[in-house]
Parts: sequence; C-alpha cells; structure tokens
Amino acid sequence: AECRGDGRGERKRARRGRRGEGRTRVREGGTMGRKFCVGGNWKCNGTKASIEALCKDLEGEEVDGGKVEVVCFPPAIYATYARELLRKDFQMGLQNCWVGKGGAFTGEIAAEMIADCGFGWACLGHSERRHLKEIKESDETIAIKTKYALDKGLKVMFCVGELLEEREAGKTDEVNERQLKALAAEISDWSNVVIAYEPVWAIGTGKVATPDQAQEVHAHIRGWLKDNVSAEVADSTRILYGGSVNAANCAELSTKPDVDGFLVGGASLKKDFLTIVDSYKASA
Repeated sequence: AECRGDGRGERKRARRGRRGEGRTRVREGGTMGRKFCVGGNWKCNGTKASIEALCKDLEGEEVDGGKVEVVCFPPAIYATYARELLRKDFQMGLQNCWVGKGGAFTGEIAAEMIADCGFGWACLGHSERRHLKEIKESDETIAIKTKYALDKGLKVMFCVGELLEEREAGKTDEVNERQLKALAAEISDWSNVVIAYEPVWAIGTGKVATPDQAQEVHAHIRGWLKDNVSAEVADSTRILYGGSVNAANCAELSTKPDVDGFLVGGASLKKDFLTIVDSYKASA
C-alpha cells in the first residue's frame, strides 16, 4: 500500500525532487563518496536466546566495507551480549543516549559510556522517541543530545519524518525542515551524521513510500542542506529511508540517487536483513 496526501506542497516537493533526477550517485572514491549505509533498529525486542538465534541467522559472506556500512542497534541491556555474537563486519550502536555528561540521571546512558564500551553509534530522534506520549522528546532535546554524542566521538543516525496527518496536510517538507533546523542550530560538523528519513505513517504499518515519493523527499532534504548548511554537506551527507523496508522493496528503493541506504525496523530481526544489506550492490 502507499499513502498519498491531498496534493498540497507536492509541486514544491516535485521541484526539489528534480534536483536528483538524472544524477549519478558516485560511491566511495567518487565525487560525492557517499557510502551506502544500512541500520538495523532492534527496538525493545529480544531475549538472550532470540538474539543468539538472530546473530546466527545473520552470518554470511563478509560485506564490502568500502561500499557499505552496516550498524545494528540492540536494546542497551543486550548490547554487550549481542556484540560478542554478531558478525564483526557489522557495527553496533545504542538506540538512545542522555543529553550530556553522566551523573544523577537515573535510567539514562551517557555518550561517554557508549563510547567506553566500544559502541560507535547512537540512533537519535527516532519517531517513537519523538511521538510516544510517555516520552515526547522535543526537536531541541534531540539536537542537544546529538551534538553531545558527536562531541564524544560517536556517529549519529539522526531520524526525521512526518506523521500521517502532517503528510495529508502537505506538511512533509515543513516538518523535516523544522527537525533539521534544530540540529543545524547546534552543530557545524556534519561528517558523522547520517540522516534517516522515516515517514511515521509507514513504520510498522506495511505501508511504504513509493520509490519516487522517497526520492522526492530525500532530494528536498538534500536541497535544504545545500541552501541552509553548505553544498559540501549536502553532497556528502547520507540520507537513509526508513519505513517498512523489506527484502521485496529494498532493491528498487536503493536505485534512487538520493537514497543512500536504509534504517530497518522489523525486518532487521529476520534473516531478510541480509537481503536488504545486499541491496548496496544494486545501488552502485
């Protein structure tokens, strides 16, 4: 299934989308050098037994590290256990971190702790952290914790995306711009930021943006980076798609010039994740 809005804002998105039409995305060593990236967000799922089984399922031929970067985000309590079992050519990160230095912040995990345990990534701004009523992280909070994580040497998968009602109101670009603007106010170095566009209406629903819809939004995000940060950042920053990505739709999505990989939810808990990782070969 696909979700379509009422048409408002589509002309603006289409103009941005044309920026990406006909562009040849040059991989590592080329003019843009955007290495394909696939993230696996395990969310709040798993037991020691299921994680052991998953890690066995994900064994296979080593990926070409010059062309693709793979990172999994297990629940924090299982991170060390998963790192011991997961194949070594897959990196690992945590799904969240605190806004600053550790201290009297019960239940939180500081970026220094993540780095100290050898995990190089944090996934921040995921829609569930933005929108679940029990959490409701603001754009500003997410931007502050992103800056702190970057300052402590972590790479950050920074998630943006719109709710269904925002898409239907023609506000997709407005929402993404607002979330990116908060980050741009906090950081100047984007070299360790990977943006993940995740239309909230497509997460876990079975609905997915069409390849052309994904390309239009990704091209708009890249255009915003060019206009508001720099052309260099726009060309070099990887923009992933996340929203019911699976083994059946990943290959076509990966061919779009501004889709630089995927942030995968449910399918990252299955052997199918390997098929999604292998879509980097189609994207070259």
